[in-house]
This record gives sequence, C-alpha cells and structure tokens, in this order.
Amino acid sequence: MLGSLFYHYARLIELLAAVEQLQVLVEDPELLSPRVRAQAGVNRRRGVGVHEAPRGTLLHDYQVDGDGIIRGVNLIVSTGHNNLAMNRTVTQTAEHFVNGRGLTEGILNRIEAGIRAYDPCLSCSTHTVGQMPPIVGLRGPDGALLDAKRRD
Repeated sequence: MLGSLFYHYARLIELLAAVEQLQVLVEDPELLSPRVRAQAGVNRRRGVGVHEAPRGTLLHDYQVDGDGIIRGVNLIVSTGHNNLAMNRTVTQTAEHFVNGRGLTEGILNRIEAGIRAYDPCLSCSTHTVGQMPPIVGLRGPDGALLDAKRRD
C-alpha cells in the first residue's frame, strides 16, 4: 500500500505541469482571437471518448438526437476501474490493523489514506463531516459485531 501513496506525488507533478502550461496559454494573444471559437452542428449521433484524469480513466458514451440534445449517456468512471485495487488495499489494512478479536487504533486513517491513493474524491464525496462519519466494524463468523471504530 505504501507504494500507492506515491500517486499523490505524481499528481502534484502533473498539477504543476498543468499550471505551467496554463500560464503559457493565458499569455498567448491568440486566446482572444475570434478564430478560437468554432461553430458546429450535429455531425454524428453517437460519440465515445476516453479521458485520463488524476483518479484514473474515464469512459464516456453519448447519444444525441438531430438537434444535438443528449438522449443517452453511459459513463464508466475511474472508481469502477480502481475498485479491485481499493478492495485489496482495505484487505491489506485489515490484515495489519485487526488484532485478535479487535480493531487497533489507526485503522480508519489507513483505510481512508488507502482509498484516497486511488480516488482522492471518494472519501469526502461519500460522507459529510458529522452526518455520515466513517465506521469500520469487525464481525465474527456468526455475524455478531465484535468491535467498531467510528470517526465523530
């Protein structure tokens, strides 16, 4: 899991490169040229795109009608691509932080850090501070709750 935390360093390097490129573009006098904006109509009824983002690969599939109104969308977001790796990270964290019949301190931080390594938006987007705090529960073979950690 430690190696996956280096994704954050890579994101910072990419962010710096993007900001530097933005500066070049903003200082370009052609940015305000009337030739920058293109007028286009519907030339295809379906468009598929692939985009690489800091969270991973995003797949887009759009269908439009003759007026260009979107009638169908299928998105495969990076969370779906990263799901297996995130599950493995949680499993590895559990193997380290589950001690006998209980959870050791730090498990919540490590799980959230592991998830953020693959999807920095997911941890915050799925709970609001104080309203849906993260909870980790340890259940025995019979399903009984043996221990739980909760962030308040």
